[in-house]
Amino acid sequence: MLVPFMFPAVTIHSQILLQQRIATLAEEAKGIVSVSCSLPRTNLNCDLNAHGHQPMQSAFKLPLGLAVLHAVEQGQLSLDQQVRFLPSDIYKDTFSPLQDMYPNANVDVPLRQLLELSVGRSDNTATDILLRLMGGTGPVQSYLDTLGLQGIQIRDSERSLHDDERRQYRNFAEPAAFVKLLRLLADTSPLNAEHAQYLLAIMTASPSGPKRLKGLLPAGTIVAHKTGTSGYENGMAAATNDVGLITLPDGRRLALAVLVTDAHADEAAVEHTIASIAHACYDAALVAKP
Repeated sequence: MLVPFMFPAVTIHSQILLQQRIATLAEEAKGIVSVSCSLPRTNLNCDLNAHGHQPMQSAFKLPLGLAVLHAVEQGQLSLDQQVRFLPSDIYKDTFSPLQDMYPNANVDVPLRQLLELSVGRSDNTATDILLRLMGGTGPVQSYLDTLGLQGIQIRDSERSLHDDERRQYRNFAEPAAFVKLLRLLADTSPLNAEHAQYLLAIMTASPSGPKRLKGLLPAGTIVAHKTGTSGYENGMAAATNDVGLITLPDGRRLALAVLVTDAHADEAAVEHTIASIAHACYDAALVAKP
């Protein structure tokens, strides 16, 4: 006799309470807060506007990194190849440790370093060099589409976003699509094991956003994540994001995406919103025993 599979320890009532808690926490940001999460073999549900089209900002560097490593596995690129950092790659008023290291450009940089600067340090110039190597945003988007990640749309480079801030709204993602990408990386990666672990290691070592997903979690919690930040214009932050895999004490990995759009609260309050939501989801995941 077949026994029907029962989802463990997350009742419909507790789901509703979690979603209500997240909606209440979201009010602090004074903007649009979009959330999605996933924990394998449970029906954990923290969705809040999970299919909204929210500006990614630098969070798009995670799917770009995935596409670059796929190109490496296809033999189109090599992590050890030297890539010319051209003077034409330089532009002003952007965050770029690469430009800080080589203000005059005209140097060769290993692809590996560009990837680590882009995904790990959110380097905008390194990111655009990777896009140049990939042939632009089109091939990157085509690869994401093959993975069923049409809910992530990469249409602009960092320089393009820098030149016109309105374009950030068309470089968008659904939180649910980011969670799907994170689950792929954690569970059934399209990359080989070595490259999947390498990408996750870059995300785990990233110093970005210590007060976001990580902010209120227990000390020592492993979080492999990617942030995205627009900064403020006329008292509003178009995008303050963090997406990542949170390792629970029993080794399971909670995929969580929190994207805050058009926030009118200050930066500390917006980051506290993300941290509070992450903490609520973490606590709910702890009781969702497999």
